[in-house]
Amino acid sequence: MSGYDLEKRHHYTFEEIKHTGPEGQEFWLARELSKVLEYAEFRNFLPVIEKAKTACKNSGQVVADHIVEVHEMIELGKGGMRRMNSYALSRYACYLIVQNGDPSKPVIANGQTYFAIQTRRQELADDQAFQQLQEGEKRVFLRNELKEHNKQLVETAQQAGVETNLDFAIFQNHGYRGLYGGLDAKDIQARKGLKRRQKILDHMGSTELAANLFRATQTEEKLRRDQVKGKPKANRTHYEVGKKVRKTIEDLGGTMPEHLPTPEESVKQIKRKRQKRIENGKTED
Repeated sequence: MSGYDLEKRHHYTFEEIKHTGPEGQEFWLARELSKVLEYAEFRNFLPVIEKAKTACKNSGQVVADHIVEVHEMIELGKGGMRRMNSYALSRYACYLIVQNGDPSKPVIANGQTYFAIQTRRQELADDQAFQQLQEGEKRVFLRNELKEHNKQLVETAQQAGVETNLDFAIFQNHGYRGLYGGLDAKDIQARKGLKRRQKILDHMGSTELAANLFRATQTEEKLRRDQVKGKPKANRTHYEVGKKVRKTIEDLGGTMPEHLPTPEESVKQIKRKRQKRIENGKTED
């Protein structure tokens, strides 16, 4: 089985074992998830759940909102069923679990990307203030957030050995190639019909910016978590994360980033217009 087939199978499996509550809330059952994550015995999975509880609490979340004790019916030999202790897990809880799982398992590594992306997508979907924004304002919001996370990515990459501006340009291109199916920054710029000094991030719609935000945040986290050292490993990590984000988008039926439309206005133009409106408003007062 190829690496792509393995990733695709895992992504579909995570969706296949998802349950929906009476009010439409999504949840996963711990015993089912433990099998997908290739834990031979549920007792070996329990310490990972406890770590997830601690991480949930440390992040300022209410543990009971994400990890709830329940009973799960388990099939025994000869068609019998037994009622066993288990947990109902939110998508965020699943994200914390795979973050604390064994990263040497391919299914864990794929789960880390999958649940990270899906959790962030859900956060944006649930953010009423964000949803009420017009497309242009969403772009400004995501562009600002991406700018801040890129600063963190630069710092983490430097710790991994990506030191000079040229090093970082090469490092960034590895991420773009993974996410854009082999296209680097110049290719993306040409595809968008931009001039050399125009920044490609300023000419992305909100969906494309969100994909790049996932790429940046997950690369930064993986570099830290795996304590990556050396430019070749850092570049490869960025490429692999970008590729996994791309596969996740594809598995979810999304449009590949290079096929998304380029907005007519840049983020800078939107900001300038907004600033003029503010200034005119002050003048009129």
